Amino acid sequence: MARGRAEETRERILAAAEECFARQGYEATGVAEICERAGISKGAFFHHFPTKQAVFLELLERWLAGLGERLAALRFEAATVPDALMQMAGMAQQVFEMARGKFPIFLEFMGQAARDPRVWQATIHPYHRYRAFFAGMIEAGIAEGSLRRVDPDVAANALLSLAIGLVLQATVDPDGADWGRVVQQSVGLLLEGMRRTDENW
Repeated sequence: MARGRAEETRERILAAAEECFARQGYEATGVAEICERAGISKGAFFHHFPTKQAVFLELLERWLAGLGERLAALRFEAATVPDALMQMAGMAQQVFEMARGKFPIFLEFMGQAARDPRVWQATIHPYHRYRAFFAGMIEAGIAEGSLRRVDPDVAANALLSLAIGLVLQATVDPDGADWGRVVQQSVGLLLEGMRRTDENW
């Protein structure tokens, strides 16, 4: 029973922090505001998290882990790697909606990462993980014959840079374009240069 209450308190802290971060930004949010929103004492907060930074990093990790699970599921279900990449592009609008409250906070952390090695390690880890994921996909596409022989790491960097750049654009200018469609068109264009043909194999 006590463990269940502890888990419930932890979840309340995370939910309250996510709301505060999205509404006010990371820097403007204090532990006291999170505690008030969650209906807990500061002692309860620090029992579960040593710092406000730790709360944000867990929120970020949870969101990225959930996104990674969906990408992995799409890869498993798709007939070919190009099909999987286009299906991933098709879920872009949903990702943009989910990221809208989190990406600006992530950018704040990127600024801090230049000054704090601990923050740098936490923010760069997801990038490395996704780069490895996409590099593995490119290697699989080459092996199955759907993609031509390209450098998997270079291709993965291109895909990841495209994804991060478009998420950033959609965050700062949400009404500037149909970003879901832009992602599909952009990934399709990138794939055109990587698809295997008799001439480029």
